[in-house]
Amino acid sequence: MIQRIQTLWLLFATACMALCFLFPTASYSLVDPVLPQTTEAQLDLIAKSNPEMLNEIANLEPVVTFSQKDSGFKAWPLILLAGLTIAVSTLSIFLFSRRTRQVKMVMVGFMLNLAYAFLVFFWAVDQYADTVKNYMHLNDMTVSWHIGAYLPLASLLFLFLAQRAIRKDEAKVRAADRLR
Repeated sequence: MIQRIQTLWLLFATACMALCFLFPTASYSLVDPVLPQTTEAQLDLIAKSNPEMLNEIANLEPVVTFSQKDSGFKAWPLILLAGLTIAVSTLSIFLFSRRTRQVKMVMVGFMLNLAYAFLVFFWAVDQYADTVKNYMHLNDMTVSWHIGAYLPLASLLFLFLAQRAIRKDEAKVRAADRLR
């Protein structure tokens, strides 16, 4: 039973959530109207520091990179939800012999993933933008979404497909039991 299609969907959902730790969620660009300077910041689940604090780009405009470690922004709710979603998705793979329990675990993973996506789109990106604005004392900011923001949505899709496949299997088993 572990070779069923729902196992593949659950593995894809787990991989999508695990990749959220590697890819950035959003990047921010602030332009200082007084100085010819651009400040770049990036939101990651795990803060990474940039050793180069001042870079020169092609048009010789200085670009300052703002590190998430400097801001004091804590992404622990996102890390906790992502970790729980990974754990629940992985655990539900091995519940193939108990399909009703597997459906419940996938539903829990779906809800955790939905909470994660909600926090990313409606809390973390705005909170970090406010933190960067306050730290740099600049107001004009543009936000660019990256793949780390869209991976949870793909994971939601895979969890939905897994739950649908598990329910189909359960319906087949019940139909076979009625024929006996």
